[in-house]
Amino acid sequence: MRVDLHFTPHQADDLSLRDKTVVVVDVLRASTSIITALHNGAKEIIPVTTVERAVKISGNLFGDYVLRGGERNGRIIEGFNLGNSPADYSEDKVKGKAIIFSSTNGSFAIDKARYALHMVVCGFVNISSVLEFLVQKNRDFTVVCAGNNGMFSLEDSVCAGMLLHKLDERDDVELVMADAAIAATLLYKGYSKNILKMIKNCEHGKYLAEIGFADDLPICAATDTVPALPQFVGNVIKLKSDAEKKEIAKVPLVS
Repeated sequence: MRVDLHFTPHQADDLSLRDKTVVVVDVLRASTSIITALHNGAKEIIPVTTVERAVKISGNLFGDYVLRGGERNGRIIEGFNLGNSPADYSEDKVKGKAIIFSSTNGSFAIDKARYALHMVVCGFVNISSVLEFLVQKNRDFTVVCAGNNGMFSLEDSVCAGMLLHKLDERDDVELVMADAAIAATLLYKGYSKNILKMIKNCEHGKYLAEIGFADDLPICAATDTVPALPQFVGNVIKLKSDAEKKEIAKVPLVS
C-alpha cells in the first residue's frame, strides 16, 4: 500500500486524484464539524467553495430541510445558520437536515478530490474509523491536508502523521510512504504526547482562540471521540453506510 501526501491542496492537481482513494484532513475545523454533523444525524453535507454557490443552491432547495453552514476567516458567514464550530452541529439543530457547507480551506480541499474514486474526511476525532476504512480497501491512497490559506498547517500534518503511524504499526499492512508522508509521521511523533498543546500553539489554533473560539480546540484535538466516517459520493458527503446505499442504488439492475 503506497501513500502520497500533499501538505496543501494547491500541491495536488484535480485530475491527478481521479479514480484514487483520497483522505482529506482539515482539523481546524471543517473535518471535525462535518464528522460531528453527520454523527448527530445530518442527512448529508453539500460542500461548496464559494458563498455565492451556497446561496444559489439553498435557493433551489426546500426551506426548513436545508441549513447553510461555514465560515470565512474563522467567523460565521453573514446570513448562514451555522458557523464552523463543531458545537454548532448538535443533534437538535442538524438531525435530518441537508447542510450546504463552505469553509475557507476544507471545502477547497474536498473540491480538489471531487474526481476521486473514494474520498473520506479525517480528523483526530475519527482517526480509527479512517484507518479501518483504508485497511479494508487495501489500496494505494493520497492524503490531502487543507492547510491554512494555501500554506502549510501543523495540525493537519500532525493528524495525517498520526493516521499513517497507526497504519504502519499494523501487522496486516505493508506501507510504502512518499517523502512527504514520512515527514508527517515524524511530525506526529514529535507532538504525539500532547496533541491539545500542539493545537493551542499552532498558528490557526492561536488565531481561533483570539477571535473567541478557544472552546473548539479541545473538541478538535480529542482522538476517536466520534466514530463516524464521512464519505463523498455523488457531490455530497454522507456517512459511509449511507454513501454505500447511494452507490448501490445507482447500479442498474440486470434482467
